[in-house]
Amino acid sequence: MSVILEYTIENEEFMLGEVLAGPPQMRIELERIVPTGNSVVPFLWVTGDDFEAFEQQVTAHEFVDDILALDKVEDSTLYRVKWHGKHNDLIQGITEAEGTILEGRADDRWYFRLRFPDHDSLSRFHNTCTDLGISIHIVRTYTETDRTESVKQFALSQEQREALIVGLRRGYFDTPSQVSLDELADELEISQQATSDRIRRGTKQVLSEVLLASATDFD
Repeated sequence: MSVILEYTIENEEFMLGEVLAGPPQMRIELERIVPTGNSVVPFLWVTGDDFEAFEQQVTAHEFVDDILALDKVEDSTLYRVKWHGKHNDLIQGITEAEGTILEGRADDRWYFRLRFPDHDSLSRFHNTCTDLGISIHIVRTYTETDRTESVKQFALSQEQREALIVGLRRGYFDTPSQVSLDELADELEISQQATSDRIRRGTKQVLSEVLLASATDFD
């Protein structure tokens, strides 16, 4: 059974994080990694307002051969980063352990959500990190069955769950908020009022299941 790992990691702990660390401060989401011979090529979406400075910063790094802009959508650009030689690093370790990146994004630190074919593959990845002295902070590990049961437990509608996940990923709940309610509504392709209702009702449902179920001491 496949297993999912969520963890955070500081920029300086792995090559890609070091290369992409600001300035300028840009929002980065890792789209995928593609094996090419003995190395891997990361593809990533970058959002911000100073792409020229970002490209200069990345290409100036000693371990980067090239960074190529492939596509542009509104204020985001899709880049391909080509390494100089092979680097036995975190990203390489994910590939060698047959991991799939479901989500990878950077704010002040990196957050990753990976899927591995089984627990043995997850153990290989963890051992690689240990051997290389790479420190990761594990948020949680779970199977798809665990996640399905969790969703059932909270009794969220699919629409509420989608609104909460998009809000979390886009930084709506951050302080300060990284995205407005209008922007979330545009992404969900529904009205601002409908977005607000889904987030409010979904949040109430989760808090009720998590907090009220164990709040007998305060009754």
